[in-house]
Amino acid sequence: MAITTKPSITVNELDEMIERGEQFLLLDVRNQDEYERWKIEGRNAFETLHIPYFQFIEDEDASIARVPKGKPIVVVCAKGGSSAYVAEKLRERGYDATNLEGGMIAWGNYYRVRRIEEVKDVALYQIIRFARGDLAYAVVSNGEGILIDPTRHVEQYTNLAEREGFKIVAIFDTHAHADHISGGPRLAKELGVPYFLHPYDGIHPIDMLPATIEYEYLKDNFTFKFGNATLKGIHIPGHTLGNMAFYVNDRYLFTGDSIFIVSVARPDLGGRGQEWAPIHYDSLYNKLLVLPDDTLVFPAHFATASREGRPDGTFYDTLGNIKRNNPREYQAKSKEEFVNFMLSTLPVFPPQYVDIKRVNAGLLVPDEEKAQELELGKNVCALADAY
Repeated sequence: MAITTKPSITVNELDEMIERGEQFLLLDVRNQDEYERWKIEGRNAFETLHIPYFQFIEDEDASIARVPKGKPIVVVCAKGGSSAYVAEKLRERGYDATNLEGGMIAWGNYYRVRRIEEVKDVALYQIIRFARGDLAYAVVSNGEGILIDPTRHVEQYTNLAEREGFKIVAIFDTHAHADHISGGPRLAKELGVPYFLHPYDGIHPIDMLPATIEYEYLKDNFTFKFGNATLKGIHIPGHTLGNMAFYVNDRYLFTGDSIFIVSVARPDLGGRGQEWAPIHYDSLYNKLLVLPDDTLVFPAHFATASREGRPDGTFYDTLGNIKRNNPREYQAKSKEEFVNFMLSTLPVFPPQYVDIKRVNAGLLVPDEEKAQELELGKNVCALADAY
């Protein structure tokens, strides 16, 4: 991709560059704390250099001298303003430099949609909020579609339904999410369709206040028919007390935050890791890991694209492969061993997750700026060894 004639590129163009394995330098000019918290990544590796914007202002010559020539440069900042200035200064010095439009805010709100070609008896779309590692799904049969774990940018789902010619008839959240704001309640209200959630997750685990959103109750062995397909609900408490998995046509398992391609969901985001970790073990070992090994597993998150992404840009695997590739998580010798491993590998608890749970319960209504702030950065719903 020739970028010398373009002063800026979109996040979609950057994603395509990374997916094609193009060699370029990503110059990140954000402050040190912002850079350490969240970086651009992809399935293929590329060179990254961090020089804060203020250093270009204080000593332009010295800062530019640190930037190597010889390959295209994409400059990124938080919103696209500071990076545009740096990219222009680099071009003036003969560099092949372009700016990332909208910066990390745009990257964080970027989606890609992939149809899962391996699935034949239903049409299955994976809606990928790539920068955050969020995975949502549309499952369609005979013109009727359900959504699983939709994120807050609801136009992604309504536009998909319009493009592909199906009607959204129900919306499901596997649990009350802590890492991102759900689009489920808003979509259900706008479309006039039911929104499903387990009632145990209808109570904020820290505040102990009931949710104010409208939802239909999920329970173990719940079934829902759409088109010629059937969804079965499996109650799997552990990540949350109301955590559910959805088994479609006894073949496709939507695991939410329970089984990931790499690692397993953490049990502490409700503030009760010690109590919930043993329950998590029982759910995994007695309800999910006993399913057939050829079951296709579709999680709600990925941690690292380079480890978990498939060549077509999707994220899923068979249950058998996941068990073989994650021996500490899925081949524990005992419940005690599993619990000790989980509690000893917990990542830092992000404080904003408490407020996100409040938003998803209807107890807090943020404006767009606050929503962006709450969702800044990659999800950390898995154990630390996933990273």
